[in-house]
Amino acid sequence: MDFENLLYEVQGPMALITINRADKHNAISLATLDELHQAVSAAAADDAVRVITLTGAGGKAFASGSDLNEVLHRDLKKALEPIVQGLADQLERTPKPTIAAIDGICLGGGLEVALGCDLRIATPHSRFGTPEGKLGIIPGGGACARLPRIVGRGWGMEMMLMGNPIDAQRALSIGLITRLVEPEELLPEARRMADHLASFAPFVPRTMKAMVHFGMESSLAGALMFEKYAQGALVQTEDKIEGISAFLEKREPHFKGR
Repeated sequence: MDFENLLYEVQGPMALITINRADKHNAISLATLDELHQAVSAAAADDAVRVITLTGAGGKAFASGSDLNEVLHRDLKKALEPIVQGLADQLERTPKPTIAAIDGICLGGGLEVALGCDLRIATPHSRFGTPEGKLGIIPGGGACARLPRIVGRGWGMEMMLMGNPIDAQRALSIGLITRLVEPEELLPEARRMADHLASFAPFVPRTMKAMVHFGMESSLAGALMFEKYAQGALVQTEDKIEGISAFLEKREPHFKGR
């Protein structure tokens, strides 16, 4: 697929979507957002793709935030539209697992895009922050809701109210990211993660993802009940029989997605 602001490539079971505005520190313009929606939709619809990975070009930024030249002229009507929120929602609700591979600054709207992904990995020189308060606004792409759910109320408040970026080691310690790798290993690590996820029965990662998101938004009783019904559906699949048989026979399973 050809885009003006993105690179799109399918590498085995992984679709790699690269924000390609290195001269702008991968700032997310409205045109870039539109292309990201298209790219994620294409990856979600491709049966060969099992995992969707987002990253930024240039080695200095995942995404520095929304394009401030556009935000400067944004009025109330435009602010109420689900701009970055819409992309984060799409990533969160796409059945396939999503990974944010972060190398460099990840701020504002860029962080909010990463928060919509299921997994976040980063390099040691990466920085994370929500500096919107210093600009006379607040995060509007989902950080107020998602960030405290991921890192807890305390660190969510610290990052949003203070507006100062945190380093990658701190991000790892509070659970904002789960893996820290050197820059040259960032995309290879994402590919290893994608290969690992692709080795599972196809229904498994997408069902786990759905269960976690439902459970975070539901009552405990409702989530536990839904989990049992989801488990009940999976135990009736051919892949369940194959997975257990392969384990007992000490061989690799051959899943068929049914």
